[in-house]
Amino acid sequence: MAMNQAMEENIFTIISCAGAARSLCFEALEHAKKGAFDKAEESLHKAQTELSKTHQTHTGMIQKEAAGGKHEFSLLLVHAEDHLMNTMFTKDMVKEMIEILRRLTQVTGGKEE
Repeated sequence: MAMNQAMEENIFTIISCAGAARSLCFEALEHAKKGAFDKAEESLHKAQTELSKTHQTHTGMIQKEAAGGKHEFSLLLVHAEDHLMNTMFTKDMVKEMIEILRRLTQVTGGKEE
């Protein structure tokens, strides 16, 4: 059975926004590795904006299903949710790494050892 167009659009919104957010997280980490912590925070903020789009879309799908609107099993939806969860984990880990880099920079005075 074919997936309806709204469902397909939601799935691709999740995949594309989660992918953009993941890329922005790694961009933030690259900035932090160079000591550009303001740019790192800016990239993380952009990543969160992308994740907010996925969250709105995903929450809407969950609410629709909770109200009785059933979805057929979709491997594509599982794939989208996998992207979303991995990106959320990546964002949390990158934030921690940036904090470690920030503290290391403070301790060493920005000098490489």
